[in-house]
Parts: sequence; C-alpha cells; structure tokens
Amino acid sequence: MDNFSTLIANRRSMRKFTEQKLDQEQKRLILRSALIAPSSKNTRSWEFITVEDRDMLQKLSVARESGSGFLAECAWAVVVVADKSKTDCWIEDCSIAATFMQLQAQDLGLGSCWTQMRGRSLADGTPSDKVLAGLLGIPEGFEPLCIIGFGYKNQERKPYEDEKIEWAKIHSEKF
Repeated sequence: MDNFSTLIANRRSMRKFTEQKLDQEQKRLILRSALIAPSSKNTRSWEFITVEDRDMLQKLSVARESGSGFLAECAWAVVVVADKSKTDCWIEDCSIAATFMQLQAQDLGLGSCWTQMRGRSLADGTPSDKVLAGLLGIPEGFEPLCIIGFGYKNQERKPYEDEKIEWAKIHSEKF
C-alpha cells in the first residue's frame, strides 16, 4: 500500500474494466473492509449482496434510468442494502462501508465505481429499489443505497491534482 494520502489521490471512479475476474481473496478483503467499517452506535445496519453472474450484472446495469451501464462490464458488484429499522443513520453507515470497499479495492490495484440507487428510478418512474428487490429478493424493510462495481482497470486515470483542491471550502471557527 502507498501511504494513505497517495491512495486516496489515486482512487478515481473507474467505469472501464478488463474481463479478468477477481480472486476469492480480493473479494474477501473488500467485503471484510465493509464489515469492519464504523457504524452509528455499532448497529451495523448494512447487508451486502455480491453479484458476478453476467446476466444479473446486465440487469443491474439498467436498474435505473442512466449512470449504471458500467455494471454490465465489471467483474463483480456489491449491492449495499440497509435494514432501515435498525437506525436512522443507515444512509451514513452504508456510505462509509461502501467507501471502505472502494479504498480497499484501490489498495489491491483494482478499479471501482459507485452507482446511486436510493431515490433513483427507471425512465417510466418505476423506483430502482423496487427493481432491485425483484431481481435480488431484497425483503421488505430493507433499502438499497448503491451498487459498487469492481474490476481490473481498463484505463489509466491521473491522480487527483493538488491544484484542483478547493481549499476555499474550508472554514475556520465560523462559516
């Protein structure tokens, strides 16, 4: 691993992947990072559905109107779902776990990209959470937040440039 500062500068959303599969240890480490992520009052309201079946990845890629097409080409995806009855902080908890997975993937030299599902829909207005519930058997009371697609990078992206950091967004003591 590079130092953390280098790791986060190099982690960029990756939507183009090779056909190479992830091995079991890579997937285990990515899932482990999610399972040890912090959560509000340690409620661990999240659940994770892993998908590598090509047909299902194709279906997930069209589970919202736009922005999720890359899922059809990724090697593996993790659907991040929450039991909303456990905490009102489920969105934050799932977001942290999803971010930990993406950082772990970067550390392994893999690419990843988040596609938002909460609050999204198909062009006809069908909510994406209903589409995912039907495809993946997600029970009532659970809501998907996002899907993270993973794979070997099929393009190079430059690290985030320090010159683009918006330091003016930092406020000291008062806004």
